[in-house]
Amino acid sequence: MTKDDGVAYLDEDFLASDEGRPMRILSEYLQPHRGFTLERIQDTIVFFGSARLEPEGPLGRYYADAQELARLLSAWSLSLACRERRFVVCTGGGGGIMEAANRGAHEAGARSAGLNIGLPHEQRPNPYITPELSFEFHYFFTRKLWFAHLARAIVVFPGGFGTLDELCEILTLSQTKKLARPIPVLLYGEAYWREVINFDALVRHGMIAAEDLDLFEYVDTPQDGLVALQRYLAPLTGTSGFSFAESVTCRCAVVEARTPGEAAAPCPACGTPAAAPADDM
Repeated sequence: MTKDDGVAYLDEDFLASDEGRPMRILSEYLQPHRGFTLERIQDTIVFFGSARLEPEGPLGRYYADAQELARLLSAWSLSLACRERRFVVCTGGGGGIMEAANRGAHEAGARSAGLNIGLPHEQRPNPYITPELSFEFHYFFTRKLWFAHLARAIVVFPGGFGTLDELCEILTLSQTKKLARPIPVLLYGEAYWREVINFDALVRHGMIAAEDLDLFEYVDTPQDGLVALQRYLAPLTGTSGFSFAESVTCRCAVVEARTPGEAAAPCPACGTPAAAPADDM
């Protein structure tokens, strides 16, 4: 349909234009929102990992492990007595580790989501994603938002630039307390991750704090991964309702006392005590 056919929201030329970019961005937020709501998805467990990892390749065991962990997690989730669908496996929608996780959920008879993105090499959605939960993104940042928005935990299998980007994004959100709730991170394959990222060196050079190492833990078997996830998730099984991870804005630089002599509340994001009222200075 073109501009000659009437209303602006049906004008494909306009929607594909620079001026239509805000509409495209908003659509990539609202379409998944509608899809998750219609499918009664309360929250997700996100699996990150390489699209290049093949079942028969040198790191093929990680494909099998991702498949099994997703199957075990999904079976446990289905056993919970609740109206909403809890702790739904969510991946980037492509092959490799993503396919393995969606496949494991499918084997358990559970729904799973895939947040695919159009790339030059044409990453295609894998066949194990629940069709109603298969979403296609153009913008990386809206895709990342939906990874974080419903996530109750993240499992990160071996991967390359994309996986590292996604991992660091979540760790940064947790480190800076930008989200109102923690997102536990499991690094699957301790030997791989210790070789690829020297977290201890980051502490030694003062680039991160020692307590930042508590933002993640290592696991090496599907059974250990399930136990770790259940430790985090079991206390949440009684909650209900669409579960956004709300963002938190640090206001410590602008918090002021309302009247002379009155102490303002600490910043709700970082806990920094408010500055003294201007009249007291």
